Formats: sequence, structure tokens, C-alpha cells
Amino acid sequence: MKIEGPVLSGRHIRLEPLHHRHVDGLVAAAAADLSLYQWSPVPQGEVEAASYVDTALAWQDGGTAVPFATVRAEDDVVIGSTRFFNLERWSWPQGHPRHGHELDACEIGYTWLARQAIRTAANTEAKLLMLTYAFETWEMLRVCLHTDVRNQRSRAAIERIGGKFEGILRAHRMAADFIARDSARYSIVAAEWPDVKRRLHQLLDQA
Repeated sequence: MKIEGPVLSGRHIRLEPLHHRHVDGLVAAAAADLSLYQWSPVPQGEVEAASYVDTALAWQDGGTAVPFATVRAEDDVVIGSTRFFNLERWSWPQGHPRHGHELDACEIGYTWLARQAIRTAANTEAKLLMLTYAFETWEMLRVCLHTDVRNQRSRAAIERIGGKFEGILRAHRMAADFIARDSARYSIVAAEWPDVKRRLHQLLDQA
């Protein structure tokens, strides 16, 4: 079941449902030092960017993802992309309060930013917008985040916002360098969301 993505707007960035009109912006955003994307699959050039969007939209049509373009609010420039994916619908029994609930858990990932957006408020605000939507609109029970175990910058960023380390998943996914990567697994559950939300607001205020 396809889930239409919302527009999520903050002070610094706006998350727009990913569309083919974003291809040129994605190409420009990724046209920097490739070493920035050592651990993330980031499309290079128009052909790869178009395929990237096609795949993301196919996942959305299949009901397993909700992808976004990350757009800088002050000038409407595309500065990256992110998505909800691995959308889970649990089989709650008849009579259970969550029976028929649209979504129960998901993952946030496929997140990358242009060079000029790294170490700005963009990633923090994107996580605030997405987690707020996940926990307060979809009423999710759990949101997971995985990263290549070698990606210390990403691991530190997830821990900084309150993601709880759960362990290492061995040979979990194909890595950006085309090996079977080990993934560091983190999660935030609904009971933790109020504290994580306060932390994210504090980080944004300090930005």
C-alpha cells in the first residue's frame, strides 16, 4: 500500500516528497569530493540520479518507503536526500488497540547531504521533522537507524541525538564499496521520544 509523503517544513530545511523534478538538484548536491560519500550510496551524474529516484519511487509504490529531497529553506536549493523505509505493519489481533494501525515501525536512512550542508543544522532538523512525524503522526512504536560499522561520523551523530546502540549486524547489507558490510544498529522507541525531541531542539538552538 503506497503511502504518500508529506512536506515537512522547518526553519532551516524542508523535506519534499522525492520526485523526478529533483534530479538536477541531486546531481548538483552530490557533485563534490567523492570521499564525502565513502560509506553512503550517493548518485553521481544525471543517469545515476534518475535511477536513484526511480528506485525510491518504486519502493514507495510498493508501500515500503517514503523518500524525500532535502531542500534548503532560504533559497530552495536541493542539498541531499533521506527516506523512511522498511515500513512495518504488525499483525495485531482483532480487538487490540493497535489493530488496523497503519504503521508500527520503520527505519530512517539513505541520508546524505551536500558538502556545504554537512555540519550545519540540516541533518539535525531533518531528524527532528522525520521523528516527529513518525512518533506523533504515524504513532510508531520504534524507529531504527543503521550505519556502516566503519562510519564513525555517522555513529557519533546518531548517538548524539539519542539513538540507542543495539549491536552489530554482521554482513547485513551491501556497502557503498561493494562488500557485505557490518551495520551498527540503533533505535529510538516511543517511550524515549520525548527526551530525544528535547535533545534535538536543544541541538538546533545551539546551531
